[in-house]
Amino acid sequence: MIANLVQLAAEEKQNPLIPPGPELLVGALAFAIVFFFFWKKLLPNINKVLEERREAIEGGIEKAEAAQTEAQSVLEQYKAQLAEARHEAARLRQEAQEQGAQLIAEMRAEGQRQREEIVAAGHAQLAADRKAAAQSLRQDVGQLATDLAGKLVGESLEDSARQSRTIDRFLDDLEEKAEAAR
Repeated sequence: MIANLVQLAAEEKQNPLIPPGPELLVGALAFAIVFFFFWKKLLPNINKVLEERREAIEGGIEKAEAAQTEAQSVLEQYKAQLAEARHEAARLRQEAQEQGAQLIAEMRAEGQRQREEIVAAGHAQLAADRKAAAQSLRQDVGQLATDLAGKLVGESLEDSARQSRTIDRFLDDLEEKAEAAR
């Protein structure tokens, strides 16, 4: 049969673009077998793989959107917590400043009170010392005045009542002169 085909091909001049009939039939049959094999076996597997990919991509997109939404909500919570923490820190700082100012005011008041107590104690001590010094000076001046008066008068002024009256009179005169000089 091949010999007949070769002989027929040699006798006929054919167009090189158009294949001979039996070759066209064999080609069409081979194409139909391959097409049927692809359509029955390969095409469902390809469609299945493509569908799985599409579902995986869509599922990945949905998961990514869900993760992005969750991340956004976590970010908002973080920002809210950060703002709350900043507000709390500012409030604590304000409280600390107020407590510090109050403590300083209390310490100043305590210092002022202690200073006033010390000044009052000093004044009381000065008054007591002045009184004691005046008393001591009065006795010493009285004794000196009595001795001096005794020498001037020529008699002893040992009588305590007389001595006391003389001393008081002398000191009263000195105080009057001191007040008049002021």
